[in-house]
Amino acid sequence: MNAPDAVSRTALHVLEHVFGYTAFRGEQQAIVEHVTAGGDALVLMPTGGGKSLCYQIPALLREGTAIVVSPLIALMQDQVSALAEAGVAAACLNSSLSLDETRAVERELFAGRLDLLYVAPERLLTPRFLDILDELRDTRRLALFAIDEAHCVSQWGHDFRPEYLQLSILPERYPTIPRIALTATADRQTREEIVRNLRLAAARCFVSSFDRPNIRYRVVDKTDPRRQLLAFIREEHPRDAGIVYCLSRRKVEETAAWLAEHGIDALPYHAGMPNETRAANQARFLREEGIVMVATIAFGMGIDKPDVRFVAHLDLPRSVEGYYQETGRAGRDGLPADAWMAWGAADVVQQRRMIDESDAGEAFKRLARARLDALVGLAESTGCRRQHLLAYFGEVSGPCGNCDNCLRPPQTRDATEAARKALSCVYRTGQRYGAGYLIDVLRGHCSDKVRERGHETVSTFGIGADLDNDTWRAIFRQLIARGLLEVDHERHGALRLTDRARPLLRGEAGFALRIAPKPPRRAARRNAAAGIPAGIPTTLFDRLRAWRAQTAKTRNVPAYVIFQDTTLREIALARPRSLTELAGIGGIGDRKLAAYGQAILDLVASAA
Repeated sequence: MNAPDAVSRTALHVLEHVFGYTAFRGEQQAIVEHVTAGGDALVLMPTGGGKSLCYQIPALLREGTAIVVSPLIALMQDQVSALAEAGVAAACLNSSLSLDETRAVERELFAGRLDLLYVAPERLLTPRFLDILDELRDTRRLALFAIDEAHCVSQWGHDFRPEYLQLSILPERYPTIPRIALTATADRQTREEIVRNLRLAAARCFVSSFDRPNIRYRVVDKTDPRRQLLAFIREEHPRDAGIVYCLSRRKVEETAAWLAEHGIDALPYHAGMPNETRAANQARFLREEGIVMVATIAFGMGIDKPDVRFVAHLDLPRSVEGYYQETGRAGRDGLPADAWMAWGAADVVQQRRMIDESDAGEAFKRLARARLDALVGLAESTGCRRQHLLAYFGEVSGPCGNCDNCLRPPQTRDATEAARKALSCVYRTGQRYGAGYLIDVLRGHCSDKVRERGHETVSTFGIGADLDNDTWRAIFRQLIARGLLEVDHERHGALRLTDRARPLLRGEAGFALRIAPKPPRRAARRNAAAGIPAGIPTTLFDRLRAWRAQTAKTRNVPAYVIFQDTTLREIALARPRSLTELAGIGGIGDRKLAAYGQAILDLVASAA
C-alpha cells in the first residue's frame, strides 16, 4: 500500500482533476486515506457534507471495482449520471434494467472497465451476485464495499431495511476487502446498531459536526396549518423547490391538490401511489426547478437535489433523529434554506396513540415515547433550536443567532398556579372531559351541559375566570405536550392525569408557559440568488442557470448533475476569461472543463 503522504498527494490530485475541488473538507482526507489504505470506517457526516467523495476517491485509487450498496434506484441513477459527467466509469444494477442491460453491465464489470458499481442490498445478496463478487475477489478486482444510508440497518428507525442486516456476510466472506458505512443521521442507539449489525467493531469511526449553519429552523403553533404553509411559501419561497412532509397518505394528496389550486406547483408522493405516477413525480422534482413535493417519509432518503430551499412539516415527525434527517434535505448546496414546522398538541396525541396501539414490544414503545418526548422538547424550547438539536447528538454549541428563537426570542410566564387549577379541574370532573368543556368549568360558564352534570358546584368552577379562552387552550396544549395530561381515546378525547402531574400538584415543581411571539408582517425572502453578495448583478447567474437547464435537458440528467448553484455562483462572481481561470472554480474537473468550458466562457463574455 502507498505511504500516507503518497496517498494524500494522489487523493488530492483525484479531488482536483476529477471532481474539481482544490481542498478536502473536515474529515474527508483522513477518511479517504484510511479506506484507501485498506481500513474499515463508519462515517457520520451531515447531508451535503461530501460523504460520497469518501468512497468514490478510494474507489479510483484502489485496484478493481468498488461495490456501493444503495437502497434506492433514483439515488443510484443520479450518482452514476454525476460520475459520468466527471469522467468516472460507473454503473448500477437494479430492477429497472432489462436483461440485456444487466448483461451489458456485467460484461463491463468482468472486463475491468468499471470503477464503481451501485447495487441494491437485495441484488448483492443473491447467489448469482455473490458468485460474481467471489470471482472479483479471487482475481484481485474487488476494491472496496461502501454501504450508503447505513442507518437502514437500525431496527429502531423508520428507514429499516431487513436486507441490510444480511450485509454482515461481507466481513465473513470478504475479510480482506475494506468496508465503509456512511449515514447522515444516527443517534447513540442507531450508531450502536450499525456497529453491531454490520460487524464494524474494529472500524475507525469518523463523526463530523451535525451542524447545518445554512438552515434556519422555525417552529410555529398550528392555527390554520395549510394557510400558514401557503403564506410561508408565497412570502419566502415563491418558485423555489421544497418538500412538505405529512403523516398520512390522504393528507399528502389533499395538501398537494390544495396547494396546486392556490398556484403552487405541488406534486404528491407516497408509497400507496402507482409506481409509474410516483416515479414520474420524483423525476419532475429532480429535473425541474421550483417543484414542491408533498410527501410522507417514504420520500427523501437518498434524494441528492442540492437546491431544495425549504423543508416544511405539517405534522410532527416521530423523533429528533427523523426531524434532523428530513430537514437536512434542504440546502445541500450550502446556500440559505429553511426548516419550517407547524405543530400542536393534537400531533403529540396522535403520535402517542400510534405508539400505544402498535404491535411493537414494550421496549420499542418506551424508546419511541422517549424519542417523541425529546422532539416535543425541541418544539417547546425557548432557547436556540440549533443548540438544542445538536445537543441531542452529543454536540456542544453556542446559540446560532439564526433560528426563530434566537431572532425573535419567545417570552415565558410563570403559569404554575393556572396549571395546577387545570389539573385539579381534570381531577374534580372525573377525568372524563376534553379541554373545551374543562375551560368552560374553569371560566365559570354555566352551560346546559355543565348544569346537567352538576359541575357548577365543583371547587374548580370559575376559578380561572381571569384568563381568556386562548390562554387556557395554550396551557392545556402544553400540559399535554409535556406529558402531564394524556388523552383517553376510548372516551372520545377525554383528558386524564399522568404520573408526571404529581410533582406540580404537590407544589414540588413549577410550570412556565411559553408565549410564542407574533409573526413578523413579512419575512425577508431568502433564495439561491441571495448567496451572491450585494453589488453583484444576478443577470449572469440567471443566464448560467438557463444554460444549465437546457444542457441538462439535452443530456437527460438533472440540472445539478451538470453544475450545482454554488459553482454557477462562483462563476458569476469571478467572471473567468480563460479556461485556466475557469478551472480554478470549485466543482469543475477536467472532464467538465473540456465539455462545457468554452460555452461558459462565451456566455460570460457576452454578459460583460
